[in-house]
Amino acid sequence: MQRLRSLLKSSSSRAYALSYRPFNPQNLVRICGTMPLSTHVVPPLKDKSLFREQAFVNGEWVGAKSGKTFDVHDPASNEKIGSCPEMAREDAVLAIQHAHIAFKSFKTTTARERSRLLRRWYELMLENASDIATLITWENGKPLADAKGEVTYATNFFEWFSEEAPRTYGDHIPASIAGNRVITMRQPVGVCGLITPWNFPAAMITRKVGPALAAGCTVVVKAPGETPFTALAIAELGKRAGIPIGVFNIVTCLENTPEVGKELCENPMVKKISFTGSTPVGKLLMQQCSGTLKKLSFELGGNAPFIVFDDADLDKAVDGAITAKFRSSGQTCVCANRIYIQKGIYQAFIDKFAQSVSNLKVNSGFAEGTTHGPLIHKMAVSKVHDHVEDARAKGANVIMGGQCIDDLGPNFYGMTVITGMKKDMKLHQEETFGPIAGLFEFDTEAEVVELANQSEVGLAGYFYSRDINRIWRVAEALEVGMVGINTGLVSDPAAPFGGVKQSGFGREGSKYGIDEYTNIKMMTFGGVNV
Repeated sequence: MQRLRSLLKSSSSRAYALSYRPFNPQNLVRICGTMPLSTHVVPPLKDKSLFREQAFVNGEWVGAKSGKTFDVHDPASNEKIGSCPEMAREDAVLAIQHAHIAFKSFKTTTARERSRLLRRWYELMLENASDIATLITWENGKPLADAKGEVTYATNFFEWFSEEAPRTYGDHIPASIAGNRVITMRQPVGVCGLITPWNFPAAMITRKVGPALAAGCTVVVKAPGETPFTALAIAELGKRAGIPIGVFNIVTCLENTPEVGKELCENPMVKKISFTGSTPVGKLLMQQCSGTLKKLSFELGGNAPFIVFDDADLDKAVDGAITAKFRSSGQTCVCANRIYIQKGIYQAFIDKFAQSVSNLKVNSGFAEGTTHGPLIHKMAVSKVHDHVEDARAKGANVIMGGQCIDDLGPNFYGMTVITGMKKDMKLHQEETFGPIAGLFEFDTEAEVVELANQSEVGLAGYFYSRDINRIWRVAEALEVGMVGINTGLVSDPAAPFGGVKQSGFGREGSKYGIDEYTNIKMMTFGGVNV
């Protein structure tokens, strides 16, 4: 603890330390405090026509048939950003019908034609990257630097799948019957319902739309009610790119999300659903899709283990843990949720990790120097704080953070570090989706692998080691779909993204991503040598 006392006095950590008031002086617990909120100034869009307050259906900007709207609020200031149509089942049906009609002609376009459309869309997003980043920070709250990174990540999916479109190859298969010839071809599934989350307002759209259009499918996107404006800006750029009418549609809603999602799942004209979100909602959507036996790809909840073995490069492990845990204030499905540190380096890791966390700056996403912004809404804050209080009540030590930063606003929560974690605590059993780093101590490799696999979900996992034999053993033993080895970042358009167990099925991105939007058709030619 002496190192933490020194840390509080150091000039490098003073700004962060002042953002907390003492909770328990004996344990040097620091909770939310008095960092003043910088003037929250949203920079004006260079192209104001990218800000749309209507849905996009059949190439037109439309409202809900009911005329109803819902408000969207800035999570940093709680001020209203704008309104969007509160669409209902009848609006979703109309969008599906238009996508169904458009599919009849779009499926006959050549792969090169679709490639050029996606490439043009990619170029327009790059040209308007600054405005898209502004919209992301405005409605999602993440720091502008992170939003710019997301725009790059998002646009790269359009680039990647523009290049994959001409590569949906079939096969020639040697037949077992003399005189027969067998070939396969890939064909687009049809109309796709794409349901996307708020934590990556741009990337979750492009990661699904890119492969769908590359394959020759048409889509109806259910934009997240918390962050619809980024999706609508992408729609405007798609219109400028020349995406044919009816091929790309966006419906917006908040209160009516359950009924719109149900329509997408049960409508027989929709042939595929791709969903990113929680495991309970994924299970509900899967039930709703059972009546029409749709093709499905689900990227659901995570509870990622992050393991640091005593032979790891400690500095790199700390950097990787900061990235994996606190990216987007912990609001990603692949964030490290359980950080396991081997006993021999446990205290050394705590000291270095706490020092790094102390340099993080929580504030408005538009404020200069901000590394982390607000959580998306009060419900998210409530869940995060519940996990902190549960750990505290069961004997853990909150050595940093652990409470709302009231002076910044109700959605701001301090970067939190908790030691002395045990497996009976909620943070070990549930996905937190917030800025809490719970540090668990372990003894042996076998013990930590067992702990890491004690989860119903299996999206991502991370570990740090310099022992090549251990690297192979642990990577193969972890029950997850993606493993970060000596890195805290696994997302890449070129890499397949997806999980196992109750984290879902199917893969997004990579050469495998387009397969989720195609069907394999087999053709047998008989009597060739007769």
